[in-house]
Amino acid sequence: MAASRLPEEILERIFSRLELRDLLRCSLVCKNWHNVLNDGNNLAWKVQCLRKLARDVLHGDVLNNVPTYKAKVRAFIHAFNPADCSQNIFIKPNGFTLHRNPVAQSTDGARAKRGFKGGRHAWEIWWEGPLGTVAVIGIATADAPLQCHGYVALLGNNDKSWGWNLVDNYLMHNGDQQGNFPQCNNAPKYEVVGDKIRVILDMEDNYLAFEKGYECLGVAFRGLPKEKLYPAVSAVYGNTEVTMVYLGEPLDG
Repeated sequence: MAASRLPEEILERIFSRLELRDLLRCSLVCKNWHNVLNDGNNLAWKVQCLRKLARDVLHGDVLNNVPTYKAKVRAFIHAFNPADCSQNIFIKPNGFTLHRNPVAQSTDGARAKRGFKGGRHAWEIWWEGPLGTVAVIGIATADAPLQCHGYVALLGNNDKSWGWNLVDNYLMHNGDQQGNFPQCNNAPKYEVVGDKIRVILDMEDNYLAFEKGYECLGVAFRGLPKEKLYPAVSAVYGNTEVTMVYLGEPLDG
């Protein structure tokens, strides 16, 4: 019997023994293998979750909005990069939450493991501690700085990043305020710790938008450059924690 025609349960057991990079290659071999691996809850993806994700993440609330094993693995490979953050930040064992150490007169940032040059992407971010005087979410290029002296809106403080300061409700890019956001009178501030902000990056139409509680807050930035852009955050408050979970393509896409 040809390998491409093996029963699905046999293929699942074979695939469950492979590394992630080999799974991705296998999905390109033939239509049958692609269909098997397109099932996000099959054995192969479950095993990948058990290998890569901490047990408390699999059984906790962090990935509540990530429905399948395959999507959970994808979220993990798009999470914060422990090797690409300020020295005053560490990524907790769950792989999705950063912790900022209490260092005075420093603003500290972190970038995701993967950036995007095409497609449409969505991720959620929420603070699990005080915001402090500046708390910014947005995007950055690979060479945007992730630490600076003082308490500033690090994302948006240069031409390599774009950010929304949740404390004062203003947008920042190239060191300049780009206006209030959301653009409505008496816009509520991000005051409830744990409220999730959904970030939408459209690299086809080159814009960045935000949602809260599935309500669109509008487009924050247009005319983004045609270069790889990474999800990023910056924080100033000591011992604050920020969680980021990649969701994939926006639901309206």
